[in-house]
Amino acid sequence: MNTVYQSLKFEFQRCSEQDALVPVSTTHPVIVVGAGPVGLSTAIDLAQQGTPVVLVDDDCTLSTGSRAICFAKRSLDIFDRLGCGERMVEKGVSWNVGKIFLKDELVYSFDLLPESGHHRPAFINLQQYYVEGFLLERARQLPNLEIRWKSKIIGIQQESERVTLTVETPEGNYALHGQYVVAADGARSPVRRLMGLDSKGRTFKDRFLIADVKMQAAFPVERWFWFDPPFHPNQSVLLHSQPDNVWRIDFQLGWDADPELEKTPERVIPRVKALLGNDTEFELQWVSVYTFSCLRMDKFRHGRVLFAGDAAHGVSPFGARGANSGIQDAENLAWKLALVLKGLAPDALLDSYAEEREYAADENIRNSTRATDFITPKSKVSRLFRDAVLQLASRHSFARQLVNSGRLSVPAVLCDSPLNTPDRDGFSGQMMPGAAAVDAPVTADSQPAWLLSKLGQVFTGLFFHSSPELDTPTVTTLRALQQGKPALKLVLVHIGGGTASCRNDLPGAIFVSDHEGLAAQRYDAHDGSFYLLRPDQHVSARWREIDVPAVQAAWRRALGR
Repeated sequence: MNTVYQSLKFEFQRCSEQDALVPVSTTHPVIVVGAGPVGLSTAIDLAQQGTPVVLVDDDCTLSTGSRAICFAKRSLDIFDRLGCGERMVEKGVSWNVGKIFLKDELVYSFDLLPESGHHRPAFINLQQYYVEGFLLERARQLPNLEIRWKSKIIGIQQESERVTLTVETPEGNYALHGQYVVAADGARSPVRRLMGLDSKGRTFKDRFLIADVKMQAAFPVERWFWFDPPFHPNQSVLLHSQPDNVWRIDFQLGWDADPELEKTPERVIPRVKALLGNDTEFELQWVSVYTFSCLRMDKFRHGRVLFAGDAAHGVSPFGARGANSGIQDAENLAWKLALVLKGLAPDALLDSYAEEREYAADENIRNSTRATDFITPKSKVSRLFRDAVLQLASRHSFARQLVNSGRLSVPAVLCDSPLNTPDRDGFSGQMMPGAAAVDAPVTADSQPAWLLSKLGQVFTGLFFHSSPELDTPTVTTLRALQQGKPALKLVLVHIGGGTASCRNDLPGAIFVSDHEGLAAQRYDAHDGSFYLLRPDQHVSARWREIDVPAVQAAWRRALGR
């Protein structure tokens, strides 16, 4: 199957701007540049919300090699809403457990999802070309999403009401106009370069070899990280399982390694054999040598051009923070663009995209930099500290908090977002304003379901109640919240079992039963608790009792008003 996705080529097709007898001055609502995971996710999200999108890419193939392979639970939740999460999970290798070794001794292991009651695993491993392929197939199902291959951006000009891109194609250049442009065109972003912008940060003086190895192996489906292993002394090694019996092995090489020489089979095969042993048969599928940086643009918004993914920020690969943070960029941006274009929110709402995702990028860069410094110490003192921590970690839990082989990706809690309404009531737990909503098992129409799947991609009021019958004042209050614009979707969660018998009084509301009590527990919800959730399923505000004016004010605030 992987050879199919790796061999796909997409034909260039002339577009309306090229075929018109007179120049076409159509201004598209959104142009997305770059058909990688971030660009495709952005385009699909917008199209699903009714916004026409033109997606342009200068290539005509999917990703070469496995590249990004670790996709976190948060990304899987987003892929579910984009209509392709199930395919990702079915094909991917699910895992929760990681293990840390010093030389050939196990230091400790950890479980990233120690509790039950979650729809998706902590992570799946899935080659990037599968992710792009599944996203592309979903994109092709949407009639308001046009994809243009072999379309290279060679010029950009901003005007007061639109952006004009000059597009180079095999059959000549043309002008492409959009109200907004999303630049998701990778770490070497041509759009960023054409605008005279750059990214700033730190490049690490080290090199790593990636080897995708196809083999029948006895390794468990876990993340294994070795410090100073006997088969690769004084360096580090990372091992991950992928679909199709392919394993990703990362070998630290050092700064002085020759990248071209290290990619040759004569250099790679002995390294793999040292890990696997001479008796294990394997086949090299893809080899690459990389040097990495932690950097970002100063600002992710420049007028009508918004940057996302690697075009906006870059991190080292330890912690799987690159692709996962880019997919969260897409989710954050799409609902805001859609509402602005529909006239339901002011243009200033897009400023919050930049502010929130710049904050998230700083968090990712901070964690990624710390991991890289721990993995690749650059002084004798740093090396002594690291080795002492590893030796202590096998016996003492406090030292395990200091071990850093990559703090694995988690969604940023946007606690300082201007869109949040601070708590006025006492709550505990993690579902504070700015946090991404968590899942829980529920029952809907007597069928097992998951809470997140009921929230959708609109502003949602999540109301918890323990009474089998809602009284008239409560129903009247909830109905008042359904009258806003854009519409507020209501999800009523009955704590403990059963559902409220007021369906006819609240048309369009969704009724679910929290039969295991996990939803109430995870949201610290009591009878009458109410959460306002954004379209990207981040908590915007919460109350112990519904207060209609307070909810409406928080709603306006979350719309950037």
